[in-house]
Amino acid sequence: MAHILIVDDEKNIRAHLATYVRTLGHETMAAADATAALAALAASNFDVVLSDVRMPGMDGLALLREIRRRQPDAVVVLMTAYATVPQAVEAIHAGAYDYLVKPFSLDQVELLLRRVFELRELRRENRVLRAAVDQPVLLESANPAMQRALATARQVADSDVTVLLSGESGTGKNVLARALHAWSRRAPGPFVTVACTTLTESLLESELFGHVKGAFTGAWKDKPGRLETAQGGTVFLDEIGDLPGELQSKLLRFLEEHRFERVGSSETVHVDARIIAATNRDLEADVRAGRFREDLFFRINVVAIALPPLRQRTEDLPALIDHLLTSMCARHQRGTLQLGDAARHALLAYAWPGNVRELVNTLERAVVLARGAQIETDDLPDRLYAPASEAPAAAIATLSLEELERRHIEQALAESETLEEAAARLGINPTTLWRKRKRYGIE
Repeated sequence: MAHILIVDDEKNIRAHLATYVRTLGHETMAAADATAALAALAASNFDVVLSDVRMPGMDGLALLREIRRRQPDAVVVLMTAYATVPQAVEAIHAGAYDYLVKPFSLDQVELLLRRVFELRELRRENRVLRAAVDQPVLLESANPAMQRALATARQVADSDVTVLLSGESGTGKNVLARALHAWSRRAPGPFVTVACTTLTESLLESELFGHVKGAFTGAWKDKPGRLETAQGGTVFLDEIGDLPGELQSKLLRFLEEHRFERVGSSETVHVDARIIAATNRDLEADVRAGRFREDLFFRINVVAIALPPLRQRTEDLPALIDHLLTSMCARHQRGTLQLGDAARHALLAYAWPGNVRELVNTLERAVVLARGAQIETDDLPDRLYAPASEAPAAAIATLSLEELERRHIEQALAESETLEEAAARLGINPTTLWRKRKRYGIE
């Protein structure tokens, strides 16, 4: 059974449609206009919203945008007797699932709802599959340091304190951030990720805080920022150490007051959103070097959780490999693949400088390339069998995070023909790799 909201200013249409949808076994609520619909949305979550386009006051397209902001998982279908191609295109771009042209038959409604629920089930299966891959990385560990990190995360999850997750690239900081959100009372709200390394300073400011029409070239309409879309939820600032200095000041004000102005606007916006930040850098060293604001560091470092690298979690490797292999087989529909003894030994002996992300990519590659029912050494990357080019695990453990990252980037670049190939090996995008190469002075 689904929870469906029907919005139409014509009483007969909404009553008839609500009655029919109930006969299909769903719970319905009807609203005569957008104002009533928004009140219903504030009081309850809906799986599907069927909304007329032409209504007094706020029209259906404006209501659609508001629904996408408040309940992004709700499927919205627009209804109108005045359909045009530009209007349909605008509706789809704004996030509508489909368009019903009046007059429509009840059979059309039933068929559309059936497609909607098939889509919802597919999304649910994708979430389950993603969780199957992510869960053992973070929620099961025999390593004392990882267990302490998880215990701290669960303890602070339901508070609103700012959390700083630190650790090397690929240790699962993004997955733990999602878990913190899921364990909190903000779980029904949105979880919004901002990658601080992937955009220029001007674009990142707009991405974070939004902009108004005419604020800069190409700003042809108002656009809310990621902070604004996270109302009632959580914002995850990934690699906050790469945040430009000017934006550090603006972010500090938001953390202290939960207020900001969109780019090009003097109107203050108030947002209730929790901040979780992550970094693979030594922020205290960056503070001493003047690259990161000290006051911002103390503001985001209310609760610090450090994730150990995979080479320090060797007791977790066997179960982690088996579970990830099962998940990858399901994702690529390869049935049940086994690991040959030599292949398993290579996976267990490798130092994993790219951490869990590198392990996931390695196993996915092996599942795709395996020719039989068993993964052999030929299905694994050559770097797993190059001990001369790899420092022993004990030596690696003594390196700083930045030195280890620099060496890993140098190795990936040396083994790749293009920047894009090296970025794929590292599990990051080419823009991020370009910035890291520039930061470390790697030619």
